[in-house]
Amino acid sequence: MPDGTKVDYDGLIPNNVGLNDDARVRKALETWHPGYIDWWKDMGPEGFQDALVYLRTAVGVDPEGWAKFGFVKMPDYKWGILLAPAVEGRRIAFGAHKGEPVWQEVPGEHRAMLRRLLVIQGDTEPASVEQQRHLGATAPSLYDLRNLFQVNVEEGRHLWAMVYLLQKYFGRDGREEAEELLRRRSGDKDTPRMLGAFNEATPDWLSFFMFTTFTDRDGKMQLGALAQSGFDPLSRTCRFMLTEEAHHMFVGETGVTRVIERTCQAMRDAGIDDPTDVDAVRRLGVIDLPLVQRKINLHVSLTLDLFGSEVSSNAANVFNAGLKGRFREDKLGDDHQLVNDTYPVLRLVDGAIVQQDVPALSALNMRLRDDFVGDTRGGVRRWNAVIEKAGYAYRLALPHVAFNRRIGEFAQAKADPAGALVSGEAWEARGAAFLPTTEDATYLDSLMVPVREAGRYAGWIAPPKVGIDNKPGDFEYVQIE
Repeated sequence: MPDGTKVDYDGLIPNNVGLNDDARVRKALETWHPGYIDWWKDMGPEGFQDALVYLRTAVGVDPEGWAKFGFVKMPDYKWGILLAPAVEGRRIAFGAHKGEPVWQEVPGEHRAMLRRLLVIQGDTEPASVEQQRHLGATAPSLYDLRNLFQVNVEEGRHLWAMVYLLQKYFGRDGREEAEELLRRRSGDKDTPRMLGAFNEATPDWLSFFMFTTFTDRDGKMQLGALAQSGFDPLSRTCRFMLTEEAHHMFVGETGVTRVIERTCQAMRDAGIDDPTDVDAVRRLGVIDLPLVQRKINLHVSLTLDLFGSEVSSNAANVFNAGLKGRFREDKLGDDHQLVNDTYPVLRLVDGAIVQQDVPALSALNMRLRDDFVGDTRGGVRRWNAVIEKAGYAYRLALPHVAFNRRIGEFAQAKADPAGALVSGEAWEARGAAFLPTTEDATYLDSLMVPVREAGRYAGWIAPPKVGIDNKPGDFEYVQIE
């Protein structure tokens, strides 16, 4: 495989993997391409296929100059296959194969396990595009509309990245899996996406900001773990994907920040001292902080389920095989094999939440989830700083890991956001205080009125501090014909 330092933009598929010298894979991808474009036009952003959008496009893999900006129609976007540069002499850093040279071909004994990892990761990429396809109709500004489309086209490029690995290394099986990735649909009762959170609706922009804050952060954790893989093409693929993923989380976290800023400003201007006076706040046409908290509760709990069961033999097997490490495995100070180590796991035992030490190999999902929670706390702290600066005592918080779970140790538990176990009757009685309600959805829907004038923003969200690519405040990020 080429070392990845040179990107070829002459062919149909931009790449730095030497497609011109690999006729079999080039033909397979060129055969897959029309179906991808059909999927994009059918399930991508609705109503904006002919709009000119100011997008960044990956043109290299150097962190200092990997992208360029320009106007492009989304179906004409250059969805390239780009891998981070190869690391000379790289060796497997963990598991039973620790210390061995990384693999450039699929190890036969791990073929099925590796294919499953690629398919699951690949399935999340088109799923999020499908979930968000209707949001363009209600965008609060051209700036936000452009950010939505940037996230969408990069999720599309991430799908290409996984499809390349399937087509290159798994032959007929890989080609069939690539077709299935285009066949499944988010939320479809017959052919749903593989993971639950990617079958949920994204009905409004607050949901989009929460998704890109939390669920894309799960993506960061998963890609970070896969970037440690002993299968070097996967490692290089995920290392570059992480470069793009950072912007998605920026869109989410700053989007929620701008919602909070506008709400606090409106409350101050109106002389409202109590952020929990929901009726008074909603009369101002902004999003009340208790609703923001309920959205946090929902999206965090859905995202926690993506990490799977806290105790998992599958996670242990993947780690031991050298296919998927821990987040920042290369920065950890243990022996990277974990055979004799333990890790603390919260479990439901005899009706109580208790902490137990379990074999560390079995607790890798829990370890990655803990990394996610720690990474997420910083964003919540920044949101609370905005509220505090506005002079309000209200504070947002992450829900307890036992709250509203469908997978793992707490799937059968009824716990409130603070982690207190409650009866089924108490849950039914108090559920409206924990999760978004039908009334919340109706109110949010009433706010979702599009703003298409450059430099203008909907009344429920503040303008950004800085424009994309340092463009001025009145820049027309999306030119709608």
